[in-house]
Amino acid sequence: MKIVLFILVTVVTFTVMEVITWLTHKYVMHGFLWILHEDHHQPKYPHPFEKNDLFFVIFAIPSIALFFFGIRPELNFMFFIGLGILFYGIAYFLIHDVLIHQRFKWFKKTKNKYLIGLRKAHKVHHKHLGKEHGECFGMLYVPKKYHKQYKP
Repeated sequence: MKIVLFILVTVVTFTVMEVITWLTHKYVMHGFLWILHEDHHQPKYPHPFEKNDLFFVIFAIPSIALFFFGIRPELNFMFFIGLGILFYGIAYFLIHDVLIHQRFKWFKKTKNKYLIGLRKAHKVHHKHLGKEHGECFGMLYVPKKYHKQYKP
């Protein structure tokens, strides 16, 4: 029964991370930490790494701390919260950096309606080069209108 609870904690954490990501993207990245996110909105950024990549580290810190405290004195729920954050970070990397921005050329072509909708929504987000007037701040959930536009 304990394993079911731990799986549930991991899945709920993963899901909640989408809300946290949306809020962080809108109010932190496009707010007081725009200085770290700004280069990400510049077309054809010339360097392999961006200041924006520091957000991976920022989000990894709580996950690492939760892993540490989640095994002391024995395995507990904090470990599985950290695991949910880690899984979301992996999904974020694969969707955002690999699929959408093609920083790694692994999944160049897809005909998947959902993934194409994610790309379209993110493209709309990036049409704004400044921190104001942004839209589509989520990563895994985007408005349905972007998914409906695709015609195979």
